[in-house]
Amino acid sequence: MNSDDENGLPRDDPRPRDPAHAVEIARRIEREIGRAVVGQPRITTEVLVTLMAAGHALIEGVPGLGKTLLARALARTFDGQTRRVQFTPDLMPSDVVGHVMYEAETGQMRLRRGPVFCHLLLADEINRSPAKTQAALLEVMQERQVTIEGESLPVPSPFMTLATQNPIELEGTYPLPEAQLDRFLLKIRVDYPDEADEIALTRQVTEGRPGDALPVEDVTRVATPTDVVALQQAAAAVRVDERVHAYAVAIARATRAWPGIALGAGPRGAIAMVRAARGLALLDGRDHAVPDDVKQMGVPALRHRIQLAPEAELEGQTADAALEAILDGVEAPRS
Repeated sequence: MNSDDENGLPRDDPRPRDPAHAVEIARRIEREIGRAVVGQPRITTEVLVTLMAAGHALIEGVPGLGKTLLARALARTFDGQTRRVQFTPDLMPSDVVGHVMYEAETGQMRLRRGPVFCHLLLADEINRSPAKTQAALLEVMQERQVTIEGESLPVPSPFMTLATQNPIELEGTYPLPEAQLDRFLLKIRVDYPDEADEIALTRQVTEGRPGDALPVEDVTRVATPTDVVALQQAAAAVRVDERVHAYAVAIARATRAWPGIALGAGPRGAIAMVRAARGLALLDGRDHAVPDDVKQMGVPALRHRIQLAPEAELEGQTADAALEAILDGVEAPRS
């Protein structure tokens, strides 16, 4: 039995697990998320891949497409501590990471830990807070620690940030800077469901339910923090051939010279594709990644790491379309 750490959270067993056991865990989580999230298999896969790669995900879509529901469903499958922070213009960095406060009763300074001290952090509408508050997440997303009054405090393991943002409301929002965007392994875009899925979703939300509350009560906990650490270790052990590495690098480098792209992806772009490809391979039950894994993860791994030239935007081009053209143009290695 695992003991608890100083935050009252279960300690994670660092020992690696059987890959077959890891695949079973991933598929259980995927199945449970599907009980709440209707008709979004691609989105569910990309969130799971992010979790398996020990990364963070930025989920973007217009209101009402289930971005928060997806995060809540994942949190419910995960038997660890989860926190939700609603980002608003008046949110302060100390509201996110914590601060030291004076306790009048004892006459001593006491550390108040912020909501980031959890396993799964849902940062809802992250682009509604100013840059200073957004930057409060930079250290914890990269280093898995928070520095308060010169003291570095680790967050529990595993730690994942799921952030959501609305791409159409620009008034009262603060676009994430490049340094912040680069911390996200994938930028996941949620689109409108097809007609059949929308009918099923409408029935699910309204049938026998007052109001329009998003239903997550059918989702059960099927994993622990220890299970998720084992899942991440198994994904890290997935073999990646040198040619697959070279393929990911070739894609990233192609973004830097592609017509219509003003700023291409840096080395983290190729790293993100390989990390995501390993997670996708494990989810598929394989112990090795193939070029198709890299190609499938290319758009979500790079769409937030490139900038279109102004003239390309005026012509109506999109980052996704440019990346699709690059992925079709870069030759994949053959076995």
